[in-house]
Amino acid sequence: MRSPRHPVRVGLKHSPQWTTVAELREVWRIADEAGFDHCWVFDHFATIGGRGTGGPILEGWTLLGAMAEATRRTRIGVMVTGNTYRHPAVLAKMAATVDHLSGGRLEFGLGAAWAEVEHQMLDIPFPRVSERIGRLGEACQVVKLLWTEPRAGFDGRFYRLRDAIAEPKPVQKPHPPIWIGGSGERKTLRVVAEHADVWNTNAGGREEGARVIRVLEEHCAAVGRDPAEIRYSAQYRWDGGDPKRAVEDLLAQVEIGFTELVIIVAGEHPVRVAERAAEHVLPRLR
Repeated sequence: MRSPRHPVRVGLKHSPQWTTVAELREVWRIADEAGFDHCWVFDHFATIGGRGTGGPILEGWTLLGAMAEATRRTRIGVMVTGNTYRHPAVLAKMAATVDHLSGGRLEFGLGAAWAEVEHQMLDIPFPRVSERIGRLGEACQVVKLLWTEPRAGFDGRFYRLRDAIAEPKPVQKPHPPIWIGGSGERKTLRVVAEHADVWNTNAGGREEGARVIRVLEEHCAAVGRDPAEIRYSAQYRWDGGDPKRAVEDLLAQVEIGFTELVIIVAGEHPVRVAERAAEHVLPRLR
C-alpha cells in the first residue's frame, strides 16, 4: 500500500436516532478513552433509514455541547450539518461556543442538506439542489468571515451581513477545520475545492472513489488550490461483525487516498459495537 499524503485518523460515529442519551455518552466515553481521533453525531430532525421517519431522534448541535463536556481529548463534530436548517451566522455562533466548551476540539461539518421530508414537516424552504449548493458556498464564506473578522460584511445572493460582530472568536486559529460533505461533481465539489479542509463523501467502491477524487482535483486546479491541502474522509458502517474484514475495507479506502476514516456504529447494540471497534479495529489501523 502506498503511503497516504496525510496521517490516517480514525473516528467513531453514533447517529443520535433510535438510541438513548446513556448509549450516546457511553460511545463518547469509549471514543475518548480508546484513542479515537474524532467522535461524531449527525444533524437530522426526523429519523432516516429503513425504519422510517417516526422514531426518536436527538438534535446534533445540542449534543455537541454535552460531548464537549463529556470528553477530554477526542475531537468532536456533526457529520454533517444541514445548512438549510439554520442561518449560517447563528451556526457560526453555535460552533464558536462549542469550540470554547471543548477547548478547541471542534471539527466543523457542513453540507447542503438533502432530507426533503424534514423541510416539509417543519415548513423550512427546500429549494432546488443548485440553490442549496449555492447557499452552502455562501455559508462557508459567511462563517469564515464571522470567525476571523472584527466586523464582517457580506453581500451575497442568499445571505447578507452588515458590520456584523461575532465574539468571541473560536479557540482554533484561523478557525476550526471545515468538513464539507457531498459528491455532486459539478457544483458541490467546486465548493469543496474552494472552502474545505476535509471532504467527506459516501462515494462507494475503489473505482468510484478514485474517479471522484480526480474530479475534485480538477476543481482544485480550476480555482488555483493545491489538492494536497484537502484531506479526504470516508464513512464505514459496521455492525460489529468480522473485524478483519472491517480493517481490510478501511485500508482499501486509505489506498485510494482517504485518510479520515469514520466508523459508524450500527445495529441494536451501539455500545458493544463501539467496544469492538476500540479493541479489534482501531489498534490494527494504527
